Amino acid sequence: MSLPRRSLLRAGGAVLAAPAIARAALPQGVVRVLVGFPPGGGTDVMGRVIAEALRRRGALRNVVIENRAGASGTVACEALKYAPPDGTTLLFAPSASTVQPVLTFRRLPFDPRTDFAPVTLTGTVQTCWVLSPNLPFGRFEEYVAWVKADARRGSFGSTALGSSTHFFGLQLGGAFGLALEPVGYRGAAPVIADLSAGHIAAGCGGVSDFLTFHRDGKLRIVLTSGPRRGATTPDIPTIAELGHPDQASFGFYAFYAPAGTPAPMVAALRDELAAATMEAEAKAQLLAIGLEPEVSTPAELGRILAEDIERWRPVVEKSGFRVD
Repeated sequence: MSLPRRSLLRAGGAVLAAPAIARAALPQGVVRVLVGFPPGGGTDVMGRVIAEALRRRGALRNVVIENRAGASGTVACEALKYAPPDGTTLLFAPSASTVQPVLTFRRLPFDPRTDFAPVTLTGTVQTCWVLSPNLPFGRFEEYVAWVKADARRGSFGSTALGSSTHFFGLQLGGAFGLALEPVGYRGAAPVIADLSAGHIAAGCGGVSDFLTFHRDGKLRIVLTSGPRRGATTPDIPTIAELGHPDQASFGFYAFYAPAGTPAPMVAALRDELAAATMEAEAKAQLLAIGLEPEVSTPAELGRILAEDIERWRPVVEKSGFRVD
């Protein structure tokens, strides 16, 4: 996925002081933000950071996070589909919940392209390749040579089968001539535990999942998925640097409203959410957990979503992976 970085950053700067006329279109009363993952996880923490920034700004004081965990975040997505289109229910979701499920679920009960009203992008996160600290090396090139010496070493822990962490691993194997085999886990915590204990040699997940443990020396991030080094991982090479710029990708986080939400309300929500995301305190907190804040217009987010679905389609179809 290639994000229109300059235009998005300009968009962010334009909303730091939303006019009163726009704020008048905001919903009244409690606004629920659906999060498809348990409390304490990366998505939940990011959502709470932005919700707190909204409260500080004052236009949306009654914002509550509602965790609807399950099925890679799609339980929350389905709940948004049936919520009233009045601005009182929003979804905060990673692309792992809105992109790959469109391609992997045989009977997905929603279509984010038609059942959601895009509001704003909030940031991007790179996928990363992580090694156990028990391995006698710490560079991706050394890992490649190690796996090529014995194909039985090619299994890796994926934080969720059917997500970008699964398919990026397969893509990585194809790019470097490795027979990589995903082992599915229920989130990042068990992957981290098995990496730390040396039960698995490698893992794949979002930078936000592993960054703290990398900094503490409990595991080693050796490669990221982007076309450029991330702000939170300036010392880690990218897949593009290692000779495969065509395989570069980002995951993204965004807010959505139910389809049919009035356009003036979507615009007002977008301005308030974008301003909260780019507020200095919130931005610093998001960066600290691995999200690189960027915002967009609703139209830009809709295009990014549609393009990312098509970007992953051939990778998913080649894998043959489906969810019943």
